Amino acid sequence: MWNGDSYLEKLYDEAVSRHRSQAMLELRNERRPKLKAALREAIGHFEPNPAHAPKLLERVECEGYIRERVELSATPDLTFAAYVLIPHDAKGPLPGVLALHGHGYGSREIVGLLKDGSPDEAEPGIHQHFAVQLVKRGMVVIAPDVIGFGERRLLADLALNPDVPSSCYNLSTQLMMLGKTLTGLRVTEALKAFNYLAGRPEADANRIGLMGFSGGGLIGFAAAVLEARINATVLTGFTNTFKDSIFAVHHCIDNYTPGLLAYAELPELIGLIAPRPLFLESGENDPIFPVAGFRKAAAEIQAIYDAEGAGDKLAQDVFPGAHEISGRLSYDWLKRTLSS
Repeated sequence: MWNGDSYLEKLYDEAVSRHRSQAMLELRNERRPKLKAALREAIGHFEPNPAHAPKLLERVECEGYIRERVELSATPDLTFAAYVLIPHDAKGPLPGVLALHGHGYGSREIVGLLKDGSPDEAEPGIHQHFAVQLVKRGMVVIAPDVIGFGERRLLADLALNPDVPSSCYNLSTQLMMLGKTLTGLRVTEALKAFNYLAGRPEADANRIGLMGFSGGGLIGFAAAVLEARINATVLTGFTNTFKDSIFAVHHCIDNYTPGLLAYAELPELIGLIAPRPLFLESGENDPIFPVAGFRKAAAEIQAIYDAEGAGDKLAQDVFPGAHEISGRLSYDWLKRTLSS
């Protein structure tokens, strides 16, 4: 055939067949470390920047909590800002959450602010101001600015179009040409934010979880796999199979990691979080992470958790909605799990 449809299908089927054969040949305690190492290698390595001292940029009193903004750095010559939300009258170290936003205008979108930093008094959008929802449940939250969005768009992109929604394309393609990935850079910065939160006096370093939405779910799953100190994870608007989501629906280039499917499909990679608690949330009518793919992936992840003797550590919710956060069960699940 002249067209490549059946060829691509054949390559995918062969890859999945290899995964299954390898899983049958290898013991779980052999395969899981190999997959973690493969994930780390696939997303690329970035030089750390231990010399950078965090800098307080602002401190604002809000209703029921304090909002700080700090400047951090995970790799030399590159800094980023993160909001830290601290409940009022915090007594003793509290559970903490690393909150990772998806495509949009950055961390301001999840801490109740507009693009210009002024309060967002309107009905929240798909991110549902979820960092605020978490701090109001008594958790200390850090929400880093993900590179490529909002104030972290590339100056070269803004020069061509001041309203460009993201810099994912140029960041992804140039990093790939250098043997790195945008996912790797984003995960590196997310883990820097995690470490900063773990060192804050208001947060209990032994009770820190993660919540990521959409592209933040991609960053979040990889961060949770690679950082064993992340105690509980919520992935919303992300869990699926590669086949049913980024292969079947047009996605931003930042969702594609070169070579990753040679090692495993997405459900097995997410399953590397086991046996730590995991909550999977998806909208019934999500057009870019379709619910059929979510259900298939969730079933595979449940089988992994059952095999690890941790079947009760996995929870899920399919809610009546689209590509958005619900939180109707996941917010309280995260608080309850980190408090137990």
